[in-house]
Amino acid sequence: MSAPAAPAAHPGTLDRAVTAWRAWVDRNATGAPGPDRGATGGLVRVLGSWVRSPLRPREVRRAAPAAPHHRPTVSVVVPCYNYGHFLPETVGSLVTQEGVEVEVIVVDDASTDDSLAVAHGLAGRYPQVRVVANEHNAGQVESFNRGWAQSTGELVVRLDADDLLPPGALARAAAVLEQHPEVGLVYGHPQHFDDGTDPRPALGGLTWTVWDGHAWLAERCRTGVSCITSPEVVMRSALLHDVGPLDPELSFTMDVEMWLRLAAVSDVAYVGGADQALHREHAGSLSVNEGSGALLDLRARADAYDRLFANVGDRLPDARDLHDRARAALARDALRYAAAAADRGESPAQYLDLAAESWPKSAAWFATARIAGRAQRAARTGRHPRGAAVRRVVRRARTELTYLRWATSGL
Repeated sequence: MSAPAAPAAHPGTLDRAVTAWRAWVDRNATGAPGPDRGATGGLVRVLGSWVRSPLRPREVRRAAPAAPHHRPTVSVVVPCYNYGHFLPETVGSLVTQEGVEVEVIVVDDASTDDSLAVAHGLAGRYPQVRVVANEHNAGQVESFNRGWAQSTGELVVRLDADDLLPPGALARAAAVLEQHPEVGLVYGHPQHFDDGTDPRPALGGLTWTVWDGHAWLAERCRTGVSCITSPEVVMRSALLHDVGPLDPELSFTMDVEMWLRLAAVSDVAYVGGADQALHREHAGSLSVNEGSGALLDLRARADAYDRLFANVGDRLPDARDLHDRARAALARDALRYAAAAADRGESPAQYLDLAAESWPKSAAWFATARIAGRAQRAARTGRHPRGAAVRRVVRRARTELTYLRWATSGL
């Protein structure tokens, strides 16, 4: 959920072009190392400035410090289920973090492979590592919450067992939190890499951007999309004691709801100029196999906003308006998927129904009637709607501009 997903499309020239475009943006958005990155990185940032978010920062700091003056303890909770083969590399990326004290808590969720044995081996090798073993498979939410409950650090990170942290990531986030006590959540750019490849994290000149938490939350409601992947987040543990950790009522968007909850009670900061996490893409990834599919994604996002306002709505004087914004944004997203389905000659009915469910007023929108009429004509004639190819290109262009904004600003 780090950027709006593009409507499903058939593989082709456009998709290959988009893949190449995103790879170029990702290489240069944070100034990754390389002799040719200066000019291209500048070009990416200029392009990103053209699609700037309406959210205005409270502070932007150039040449930001890379480490705090004091060494806080950062507790990294690593839920693990059958990911023992990833654990040595993941834990290795944590115990080598400099500028902070690191506490690693591996929570084995009753794995059926050798994950628990691997975790105990790492705990025997590194004094910073502890192991918590679930007797029964409890799932991601309970595993994190149990590990966090046993943590001692003033800062906390939730890291999937297949992801990594690049050098200095924790110190960079801790430096922001040290100088900004009003900030409760820090994130940055996550580099996505394919399993079996060697990631090269960007470690360039640092910047900080600090946003008013309520304004950041309002922007997330306006778009209906999260701008965070997951491993790049560092949180204040004291705030989790205040608003609670992961919500057990959620199965797919529990982390998204927790971040939004933190923004309701604190400011939010973004570390630029360096990658703050390395997110591994592989066939067995939970992000690939759980919560995939447009309809499920839309419903999961709706659930996250519903739980957000159930949990902390009493702390937000404009909670009803924010909830309405989020619901309307999800309806617009559902209509985009409906339009894409109609242009492929498929029925958009499920997306139209979901749009009306999210925001009943969307049933009267002109776009809704236009999509339904287009689908009816296609069903009657047996032909793809006129202009479908052009509309597909326009939709992808809009999606990629949003991706560019996210890659360059974190929004």
